[in-house]
Amino acid sequence: MCGFCGFTGQLMNREELLKEMTKRITHRGPDSTGVYMDDDIAMGFRRLSIIDLEAGHQPLYNEDKSLVLMFNGEIYNYRSLRAELLEKGHVFATETDSEVLLHGYEEWGEELLPRLRGMFAFVIWDTRDRSLFIARDPFGIKPMHYTLLPDGRLIYASEIKCILAHPDFVREFNEAALDSYLSFQYSLPKETFFKNVYCLPPAHFLRYREGEVSEQRYWESTFAPEEDMTLEEAVDGIDRAFTDSVEAHRISDVEVGCFLSGGVDSSYVASYFGGQKAFTVGFDNGQHYNECNYAAELAEHVGIEHYTHLISEEEYWQSLPDVQYHLDQPLADPACVALYFVSKLAAEHVKVVLSGEGADELFGGYRIYHEPTSLAGYQKLPRWLRKAAAAVVSALPFDFKGKSFLIRGSRTLPERFIGNAYMFNQKEKARLLKDIPATDPAAQTAAWYERCEGQDDVTRMQYLDINRWMVGDILLKADRMSMAHSLELRVPFLDREVFGVARRIPAKHRIAGGTTKYAMRLAAERHMPRESTARPKLGFPVPVRIWLRQEPYYNRVKAAFQSEAARRYFNTGELMKFLDQHYAGQKDNSRKIWTVYMFLTWYEVYFGENARV
Repeated sequence: MCGFCGFTGQLMNREELLKEMTKRITHRGPDSTGVYMDDDIAMGFRRLSIIDLEAGHQPLYNEDKSLVLMFNGEIYNYRSLRAELLEKGHVFATETDSEVLLHGYEEWGEELLPRLRGMFAFVIWDTRDRSLFIARDPFGIKPMHYTLLPDGRLIYASEIKCILAHPDFVREFNEAALDSYLSFQYSLPKETFFKNVYCLPPAHFLRYREGEVSEQRYWESTFAPEEDMTLEEAVDGIDRAFTDSVEAHRISDVEVGCFLSGGVDSSYVASYFGGQKAFTVGFDNGQHYNECNYAAELAEHVGIEHYTHLISEEEYWQSLPDVQYHLDQPLADPACVALYFVSKLAAEHVKVVLSGEGADELFGGYRIYHEPTSLAGYQKLPRWLRKAAAAVVSALPFDFKGKSFLIRGSRTLPERFIGNAYMFNQKEKARLLKDIPATDPAAQTAAWYERCEGQDDVTRMQYLDINRWMVGDILLKADRMSMAHSLELRVPFLDREVFGVARRIPAKHRIAGGTTKYAMRLAAERHMPRESTARPKLGFPVPVRIWLRQEPYYNRVKAAFQSEAARRYFNTGELMKFLDQHYAGQKDNSRKIWTVYMFLTWYEVYFGENARV
């Protein structure tokens, strides 16, 4: 795993600037650095050595040095691609997976991208026509950001903090991003919290030449359920594809370990790691917040060397500015801090880990995916009746069992489901925000629903989560929290062959037997005890709800809610209502409070009086 950055055009002290930009991502690659410069571009690289440790330094060049490559990621089918390119006459100078990208681009151009099996972001500079080609993997596992200056110069980087170092980039807060963040708990790609800085979307490539940028999509994660597929066929297909994927993802010249929680996803991965190392973290707040015992049971069954760490309350809270710094953009998922600590633990022992991200999105694992089934009977009633019932219960000042059911049952899927997290609705944002327009979050997801029109509701929810939630939350935190500790994190579920199976499985085999990921759980059961495969999803649960009812942490958040930044963007009286209601035990507002608090923590890191970058 690595990181890179660069910029086009002439500038005073280019060498010193490039050195400062690459220094900001030393954590992505502490093993070595690389530089390429000519009259039109400056390119910097940081390397974490995983494959071909001696010869895999970057930049890499093709035979006549007309192409220059810098690459972040891993290509798992590089050996077969290398053999094919050797047959076509290409000459390789290294044994790295990186060099396959150079010769593959020479041979196939952009048609190389659908051939790749792996996670990647890479840039190729063509010295002949002075053009830049940048590509990102199909699911968005590896990050890529860029900005175009007013005079047409391009700045690009693995992390936004590199772009901020460029003297001609004007750092401005993007207020519109705050509106969407308050609903989704993450920044919506391709927008970022920095004006004029963009994420290159997953499955896209970018071309830059003479001040012009163009983007194009090369692949899409579409589902095509085969209703006549039997359950046995689904389970067999998952088992074969996932076993092959894990083997491919274990290719490395350094030791590979795995993360292990008590859930089925990471346990399925860990079941292939007998005799190797696994890592787990938890909290000392009761069994619900500590999966270490469950993980230890699986580790003993498989025969894994198991390492654990209990995160203290103070340790968690003290880490928050560091976590938000590494994220680049605010993320309100409390689990990202747990991921930060399990990555820290793993990095003390290995350089590479495998993890279970992507299983829920591909195989239907989130509990909310039950909703179309649970609402089906109620939604047979006339909509006007359901809307009237929802209006009545919504007006009631107290919560009761069934209230959410009646409200959500009155809405269509695009109205009620904007992704796995839904923090603030439009009305709440309108009361909360000061001088920033509050938009309907459903407007942000409408285009994605249109793209999967005609599919069943579960499939539509999964499609939306793959393209929004997984990119903006799951994979953001996976990359940044592991890279914060110079640890390469690989995700064998997010593999093109595994998705090739997942996309064909009908919803009746995904949500069945009173559980989610039904077919995948049966596949996992072939490798580990049933009690591990049947365990409900927890996913690094964090006791934020409890902490916010304790005076020390209530006071920390209160201070942030009354800060200058809070007064600039929020009606602080509304913020304090949420906080005080929660503290008094009247409502569980913990997720909404945390969403605002994480934004304010991030804002201090990047825009505060003592900003770190």
